[in-house]
Amino acid sequence: MTATFKDDLDRRLVALLQTNARDSTTNLARRLGVARTTVHERIARLERDGLITGYSVVLSRNPAVERVQALVMLAVRQKQSRQVVDRLRGFPEVKTCLTVNGEYDLFLVVETARLEDLDVVLDEIAEVPGIERTASSIVLASKFDRRYREVAQQLAEQLAPPQSSI
Repeated sequence: MTATFKDDLDRRLVALLQTNARDSTTNLARRLGVARTTVHERIARLERDGLITGYSVVLSRNPAVERVQALVMLAVRQKQSRQVVDRLRGFPEVKTCLTVNGEYDLFLVVETARLEDLDVVLDEIAEVPGIERTASSIVLASKFDRRYREVAQQLAEQLAPPQSSI
């Protein structure tokens, strides 16, 4: 049997947990407009049913492993984008591949353990048939990354009960 949400309350509860899995059941209950025991029972059922399989800490980076990251722009020969993207899927170092407009056609985020490894990967990417030219920039530091927090926050807001105006 596949684990599923029982109702909208389950969805809203999971969205809040995805935003902050360490939030207290009392606070979750207040935000959901239900009793604390309801939240506790729902979480226990979601865990028991296998919908929630664990809780984790999401690090901004692995402190044990320094990574070198590059932003790479690729100009692709007309009508060869699909073949180029298929080849890029074979590079585990390519973490993100986006199509963009303008002078270049693809935008990549590439990560390796060492600068020397990055040099090799960038050379290999440049040799992929269909790529006409590349432009790369090495990331010196990440000042902030809102992607995961913003997605979780938007989901929580969409699923939150409407506020009563009394």
